[in-house]
Amino acid sequence: MKKSDPTPSPVEVPAASDAVEAADLPAPAAADELAPEQIEELKSRAAKADENWERLLRTTADFDNFKKRAARERQEAVKFANESLIQKIIPVLDNFEMALSAARSSSATDLKSLSEGVTMIHAQLRQVLAEAGLDDIIATDQGFDPNFHEAVSQQESAEVAEGQVLQQLRKGYKLRDRLLRPATVIVAKRPSAAAP
Repeated sequence: MKKSDPTPSPVEVPAASDAVEAADLPAPAAADELAPEQIEELKSRAAKADENWERLLRTTADFDNFKKRAARERQEAVKFANESLIQKIIPVLDNFEMALSAARSSSATDLKSLSEGVTMIHAQLRQVLAEAGLDDIIATDQGFDPNFHEAVSQQESAEVAEGQVLQQLRKGYKLRDRLLRPATVIVAKRPSAAAP
């Protein structure tokens, strides 16, 4: 009589990524073999796991490509952020160069037309900057505001109330709602009492 081999027949074990909890599998009919339904179930789950793994790899690659593209676009946006503003300022620069050329070759009688030309260029530059969002900070005859004004001194004044801006020495500017440079001002203070 021949003894039967106690070693069970080999069963294909899924990889770690394809692992399925034993509790989810139907119980085997016998200890040493799997029912055909169980084999089909395992094959189905292995195929689904392979499909999910491939989808994960594709999604990861797509996300990496997206991050690289976003970083490249951000670098280009920073690099060329002022392009449209500079394109608008170039004609102003051209006009300044023509004015300088005219100033070098003009006589004293042409001084008035040169002054008018420079005034027009100044207005053109201010318009371009205003379109880009630049606003003046008007400080004269306003109350002193440390958020927008930089006081360099105080001066006694009987005409202007204490704490008011008496004189603006240098303009301040805002870019939309952000302060670029505070206005430099002299603030009024009450006159000191005259000695008797």
